[in-house]
Amino acid sequence: MQRIEIKAERSYQVLIDCNWSQEVSRITRDRSRVAIVVAASLRDFVETIDVGAANLHIFEVADGEEGKSPQTLSALWEWLGAGGFTRSDLLIAIGGGSTTDIAGFAAATWLRGIEWVAIPTTLAGMVDAAIGGKTGMNSSFGKNLIGAFHSPLEVLIDLDWLESLSDRDFAAGLAEVVKCGFISDPQILTLCSNTNTPEIRKDRTKTIDLITRSVTVKASVVGRDFKESFEREILNYGHTVGHAVELESHFQLRHGEAVAIGMVYAAELSHQRGLLSQELVDQHRKILQSLGLPVSYPLKAWPKILESISLDKKSRGRAIRFVGIDAVGSTLRIEDVSNEELAMAYERLNP
Repeated sequence: MQRIEIKAERSYQVLIDCNWSQEVSRITRDRSRVAIVVAASLRDFVETIDVGAANLHIFEVADGEEGKSPQTLSALWEWLGAGGFTRSDLLIAIGGGSTTDIAGFAAATWLRGIEWVAIPTTLAGMVDAAIGGKTGMNSSFGKNLIGAFHSPLEVLIDLDWLESLSDRDFAAGLAEVVKCGFISDPQILTLCSNTNTPEIRKDRTKTIDLITRSVTVKASVVGRDFKESFEREILNYGHTVGHAVELESHFQLRHGEAVAIGMVYAAELSHQRGLLSQELVDQHRKILQSLGLPVSYPLKAWPKILESISLDKKSRGRAIRFVGIDAVGSTLRIEDVSNEELAMAYERLNP
């Protein structure tokens, strides 16, 4: 088992390759009440969990983006109130990124903040959503527009959860891994090159290495800029268009699939500005396609995409801002982009 410390508004540990149920027993040993918020498909896994003498409450949320709604959050608040949860009690989130997002937001807002533990069960959750203390929910205007920064007490990463994932869901998580490679760690790109998703998931040692490297990248950035005043925005490489594509697809695309498209767009925009070589743009496509991820999106969707990216969290006033790169591990901001430039880069998604 490996431990990575994240320093934010408080320091906490990410435990990689741990036994999640044993760690839950340790963490809940002296608690009076424990709330478990779990994705519906995983409900059976928590029925017999050992929380010692604590009073256990279980709340089930819909899998995927459907669970990140205002209705879910309102129901969670009412449930915590009915259960008599106080600031000394603990909330545990078990599920993919959507579950940890909404559960973490409930923890951030109940009594202005109670302690919580994240147990991500998808690769995307392990390397991204559950790391860094971002919590939130979706709005009809876009993804993750409502939320709070509220770090967990611990993050427990048990690779056994990954065994039940489809190759598609595993690949979606690898998109966030590849993102960490392009913005910070070139060794990640080496590990993901000349291979495919089934080969990576069969290699536990490589999977642990990729998770550890990705968490290390995020821990380093979050430690320097917890509330995304500037530097943390680099973790959104590919997310500006990615979130818009995700919304336009009515969440039929996985988050990682949309981010893969968004990364190629960001690379094309960087190249269009004369910042990035064609060779590195091609490297984006080659690695992502080899992992089974999409790298293009229909041209007819552009008007909706443009409408959505104007509401992106990195926008300031009327200025749409993008995270770009000019080399592997070297990020920058692309600002003051005209609608014509944006449209040209989007057309390049469909060469």
